[in-house]
Amino acid sequence: MLERIRIVLIGTSHPGNIGGVARAMHNMGLADLALVAPRCEIITQDSISRASGADHLLHQASVHATLEEAVTDCTLAVGASARSRTLPWPMLTPREVADRLPGECQTPDSRVALVFGREDSGLTNAELQRCHAHVHIPTNADFSSLNLAAAVQVLAYECRMAWLSQQGAAPVPDANDELALVTHEELERYFEHLERTLITIEFHDPAQPRQLMARLRRLYLRARPEKMEMNILRGILSATEKAAGK
Repeated sequence: MLERIRIVLIGTSHPGNIGGVARAMHNMGLADLALVAPRCEIITQDSISRASGADHLLHQASVHATLEEAVTDCTLAVGASARSRTLPWPMLTPREVADRLPGECQTPDSRVALVFGREDSGLTNAELQRCHAHVHIPTNADFSSLNLAAAVQVLAYECRMAWLSQQGAAPVPDANDELALVTHEELERYFEHLERTLITIEFHDPAQPRQLMARLRRLYLRARPEKMEMNILRGILSATEKAAGK
């Protein structure tokens, strides 16, 4: 299960923080580190020092230009958020995220991304809207700021506890391929197709979006469609375009 969990850091500005995250991950048995548009060097004396023996994770970390690239094969993405948003999204505690992991990681091609934002500003609304759910660490309201490595450590610990609880449990039956969840990449292709179709039938005006696509994104991310269901939805859109003469 742990090998199917990816830690994604967006716009990290200090190499020491990346090293601290690598140490936190290695402590808890996580090894998949993805960096999105880092604003600093990854391999420095500071990052290696802070990694404290986990610097192999720095050398094997994947680097991406966008969040979409980093989570393209993921079936669940959870964004860390400390702020309330104008458009509410499903919100989980770290333990609630961990409780979902055994079910989320049943199949070999399952991937769960835990997404963390910039040290100074966190994740943007657009980035959070590409996550199925948000996770909030319930810190002391009078002193709520966590550094990046500490935040990752909390989530990584809960992931490990969920993994330990599964040791010795009965094996999960092989999942039917038709019941497999769609990946982030497949969802993004659907959202592009959906928006194009809604514009075609004049239901959606990009000049006056009124958060329509954000709300639809929230709906489908919450629904967690399976591959067969996605095929049906894409078929409906194609038939709609054909009926509209496009």
